[in-house]
This record gives sequence, structure tokens and C-alpha cells, in this order.
Amino acid sequence: MIRKVKVENGWVRGLPAADPRITSYKGIPFADKPIGKNRWRAPQPCPDWEGELFAADFGPIAMQANCAGDPAKDIYSREWAVDKELPMSEDCLYLNVWAPADGRKDMPVYVWYFGGGLQVGNTTEMEFDGERLARRGIVVVTVGYRLNCFGFLCHPEITAQQPEAPANFGFLDQQFATRWVKRNIAAFGGDPENITIGGQSAGGMSVCAQMTSPQNKGLFQRAIVESGTFTPPYGNRMGLAPRGLKEAEEQGVRFFEALGVKTLEEARQLDARTVENMSLSWPWGCWSEAVDGVFSTYPSGEWYLHEDRVLCPVMLGQTSTEFTAAPMARTDAEFEALARENFGEDAEKLLSFFTRPATEESLRKEGTQHAIGFAIRAAARMNEKKGVRQPLFAYNFDAEIPGWDNPGTFHSVDLWFFFETLAKCWRPFTGKHYDLARQMCDYWVNFIRHGDPNGTDSQGKILPLWPELKTDAPAWMVFADSANPKPWPVEKLEGFLLDHYLKDK
Repeated sequence: MIRKVKVENGWVRGLPAADPRITSYKGIPFADKPIGKNRWRAPQPCPDWEGELFAADFGPIAMQANCAGDPAKDIYSREWAVDKELPMSEDCLYLNVWAPADGRKDMPVYVWYFGGGLQVGNTTEMEFDGERLARRGIVVVTVGYRLNCFGFLCHPEITAQQPEAPANFGFLDQQFATRWVKRNIAAFGGDPENITIGGQSAGGMSVCAQMTSPQNKGLFQRAIVESGTFTPPYGNRMGLAPRGLKEAEEQGVRFFEALGVKTLEEARQLDARTVENMSLSWPWGCWSEAVDGVFSTYPSGEWYLHEDRVLCPVMLGQTSTEFTAAPMARTDAEFEALARENFGEDAEKLLSFFTRPATEESLRKEGTQHAIGFAIRAAARMNEKKGVRQPLFAYNFDAEIPGWDNPGTFHSVDLWFFFETLAKCWRPFTGKHYDLARQMCDYWVNFIRHGDPNGTDSQGKILPLWPELKTDAPAWMVFADSANPKPWPVEKLEGFLLDHYLKDK
């Protein structure tokens, strides 16, 4: 069994996974430490090491707030953020690999970006174990990257000093790691010309960012966006809008003032925890993407509006009860004002869809739209409008989730399923859940391998047909008690909102 490989910086020794036919390599550095002069700088080449790197433990997680809260009150603390003592450091650019150890070559590669709103998250979470995917002949790579102000701060001095990479350092880390994979993954048995990038939540948003970057042509062959593409059905009041570089730089100037420093050099000398603590305080809020004109030439959430993006097959979907969006109004007057602000000449038609007066009940009943589902619809329409011939495969995760908290299909619960890691969860999953997880993992592997989820399962049986998403007969795969393709008709209100959103695109 292969436990030792040679990469560009030296030898790496891994360990048998729970299944000894798989080797895991944890904590491989893919870039130089982003500290000192490398803080708020594009990732730099990793120095070579002497002897063997024993890749037995995950690298430190990126600087972030401690997310291990009270599990009785916080669902994410119950589910994943269970370790309050994870090593945390600004030195966080490490990746992990799971690969079959039998010496086979040219296996498909899956590069995974974790979620957490670009503010928190890490690769050590137990659901991200790549072993079950690797058992199906996939080389799995999970990537660490910089978060919050360390990954997404902008400042005029940074722009002046490094105009070739003035912003989006967390996205640049992901890109740098994926390029490392392309150069080195053959040593693990992977095919550098068959790479799929994927992520969930902010990891899915990151996939969109990588698809839109003009620097990434040829870097990967397909993309998986799980609960990570959003479009505001009722205008810009709903959703997260990336900032322009100038606005982001102005935020950075104010942040340096709050830190009590005047120059980039002074800011780079501050202790990482001091910087992190300030970044968590009011009024900084979320640190995120800046449209910098270099890596990011337009907001990544608009990926499907541009045929000059990295064109490839895309699998994308949602859980059924996450991120619904309705007009933010509670009275007839507020609703009418919102409609006229965001819909202009189309406001009267929008108002006609609702029962007057626009009560909270009628808004909730008639006006609720799923911000992710809406984006998926828009992507299908724009592919057709722009003549894009790459397929979209859409899904809706609607499984019954057990537990005393009766959580519904909350945001991120599907992570347990497509990684097929339910056995690590505290929830009392039963046989139907394990069957569903196995099915989902099989679909994901087929897509990673061929750009199409259809084919056989891990036992060689034909999976239920997953239809490509089309506008003339829309359908998607619904994962409930099992996988079932279902029609996904467009309701009248949704059709109107789509027409309005896309009319000038």
C-alpha cells in the first residue's frame, strides 16, 4: 500500500485511513506562511523541507471567532463546532488528501472548499472526511484558506504595493491550492486534467468566485455549488452584494485607524489575535469579496450572467428550508414602497400577485421565494439565452432529519450525506438515511468522474435518472427518503420575478 509520495517540495508520508486501502495525508503546506510580510499578500511558494513530512495531523485552522458555543442552544455547536481547542494560527495554508493506496493512476480529483460565511470554518470538521469518496476511486483534497479580515481586507496601500493581487486573499489561497493540486496530484494517483472544485455555503460561493475569475481558464473541468449561489428575488435588499475595490479600501482605512496604525508595515507587525479581535467588533461586520478588477472582474454571484466565465458542467442545489426570501415589509404601505423602489414600472404587476392589504400572512404565503432556487432558475435561463452548452444538474435536499431539536433541512445538514459521514453524527439516523447518503455519494462521484451524475451506484446498479435542468421542462433531483427526479414547474410569481431580474441582462 502506498503511504509515501514525492511532491514538489519534498517527501510526504501519510497514514492508513479507517479503511487501510485508503491513505490520508493531513496538513501538507501548499504555500509559504501568510505571516509578517506575507499578511494581506497573495500566497507565496512553499519552501522545500528536509526529509519526510509526516502528514498525520491537520494544520492549524485560520484565525476566526471561537464557534464552539452552547450545544443546547446552538445547532451548529451541536452539529460540528464541538472542539473548543483546535490549534488556530495565521499560519493556516495547508491541505489534506485522501487517496486509494493501491497504486492506480489517473483518478478523478475533487478539491473541496469549506463554508462558514468566509468568516469561520475549517477542514478539520468531521463531516469533511474524504474516505468514502476515495473508496470509490476519487482523490479528495480539502483546502485551508484565510478568512475574515485576514482573507478579505483591502487598503489603498495594499493596492499600491501589489496591484497584481490587491484583494480576495482567501480566494487566491483556494486558487493557489488548486494550482498546487494540478502540479502535484499525479503523485497521489490523481489526474491533473480531471479536477472538480466544490464547496458548500461560502465554499459554494467560493466555487462561483473561481468560475468567474479570468485567471482560472483550464484549471478545473467541472464545479459543484452546494447552497452557495444566491439571487435576491425582490431586489438588492435581499442578499449579499460584493463591494467595489474603492469601498473595500475605505473600510480598510477605517480598520487601520481602529487598530491604531497608520501604515501597512505597522499593521503587519501587529499580533494576529489583536487584529482578529478588532475585526470581530462593531462596526466591521462581514469581510468578503471585493470586485478588484484582477481576480474578480464582476460579482461572483452573477457567475451565470457571463459566458466568459469558466464554462463547465455544474451541479448545484439547496436544502428545502434554508434561505427563503420574502419582501421585507409588514404593512400595505411598506410593501408598496418596496415594490416601487425595486421594480419601477413593473411594480403594479408585482402588487397584483398579492392579496390587499399586503399583510404579513399574505407576504409569507404568496411572496416567499427561495433565494438559492431562484438563482438556479436564473442560471438555467441564462445558459439558454447565452447559448451555453454546458449542463446544469439541480437538486433539492428534502430528507427527514431526526433529533430532539426537530431541525428540518437546516442549512448545511446535507454535508453529512454527500460525504457519506453519517456515522460520525450524533443524530439517530436510521437505515433510510444511510441508503440516501450512499446514493448521494454515488451521484457526486459520477459527476466528479464524468461531469454527469448519472450512471451506476457503488454496487453496479443503475441509479435513477437525474435530468439535466432545462427551461422548457424544468426538473430536478429531490433527495428525500430516496433519490427521485421530479418536475419543478415555475409558479406565476416566480416567473414574473425572473423576467424582471433578467430583462436587461
